[in-house]
Amino acid sequence: MTQNVTVIDHPLVLHKLSLMRDKTTPSVVFRQLLNEIAYLLAYEVLRDLPLTKRAIETPLAAVDAPVLEGKKLVLVSILRAGNGFLDGMLNLVPSARVGHIGLYRDPTTLAAVEYYLKLPEDIESRPVIIVDPMLATGNSATAAVMRLKQAGAKDIRYVCLLSAPEGIATLSGAHPDVRIFTASIDSHLDDHGYIVPGLGDAGDRMYGTK
Repeated sequence: MTQNVTVIDHPLVLHKLSLMRDKTTPSVVFRQLLNEIAYLLAYEVLRDLPLTKRAIETPLAAVDAPVLEGKKLVLVSILRAGNGFLDGMLNLVPSARVGHIGLYRDPTTLAAVEYYLKLPEDIESRPVIIVDPMLATGNSATAAVMRLKQAGAKDIRYVCLLSAPEGIATLSGAHPDVRIFTASIDSHLDDHGYIVPGLGDAGDRMYGTK
């Protein structure tokens, strides 16, 4: 596996992920679990954000206290399932700016087809976190990173709940500078491009659709 992949295997993350894998878990619980896992993953994804010092007054003394340095983050959700991840991350960094990219997978070719793009300004000077529950074939992830780079983004990280070795290889091969964070690297993709054992279609599980 490539060196740009971080597997976040905290016990709480793995426990909640197992509940999400269970096909009997209802949509309302699935959404809540995804929100909670996104919140937990955000700690690891953002652990190396740069800090600076600011002079403040506590009730007892003056102190140079650490605060985040630089411009606010940009969180980019790959529609539609990415929105479930987005909400959890925003709970931790509510001041982040938000972008959306709409991509769907052609059922025949499995290629990514873009249908929507809306990004914040000054994205070239901001850290960008792409959120999407599944890194399967890697085609959508690769297309999303390419569009963000075309918009000027330079510091890009990709955060997913589940990944397949094939998807990691595709994304890393096309964009070796993008760090990938995932809670699990599953076995493989089936003939339809679904992650095995996986958890099914994340969007359908979230919203109760088929």
